[in-house]
Amino acid sequence: MSQFNPALLPPGAVGPATGTPAAAPQAPKPLSGPAFAEVLQAKTGGVQFSGHALQRVQRRGIELDTQTLGRLDAGVARAATKGSRESVVFVDGTAFVVSVSNRTVITAVDSQHMREHVFTNIDSAVIA
Repeated sequence: MSQFNPALLPPGAVGPATGTPAAAPQAPKPLSGPAFAEVLQAKTGGVQFSGHALQRVQRRGIELDTQTLGRLDAGVARAATKGSRESVVFVDGTAFVVSVSNRTVITAVDSQHMREHVFTNIDSAVIA
């Protein structure tokens, strides 16, 4: 004796027990609301720092208060509106090299080390 398996019926086929058409799959509802990336950005708040950037900040004694982070975040946002991918954002005497697309600080250079530093692979500079 065979058992009825509705998963094996093609769409729109009639089920043996009821004689009614099988339920048609519903079309997915269009998505509304903010994108995942927007929600994640709002929850994490501002730019992220790579491990390398955090080491540089600590080793060079760069202060990251809320005002500095706010100006850095605003500079990255301005670079993003211009279509930048990799940018150097200057906040006071510190240069932050930032991957604009994922809002991550790659490295940080204070004014004492800036004379020896060459910034490569950037497409924009922002003074914040």
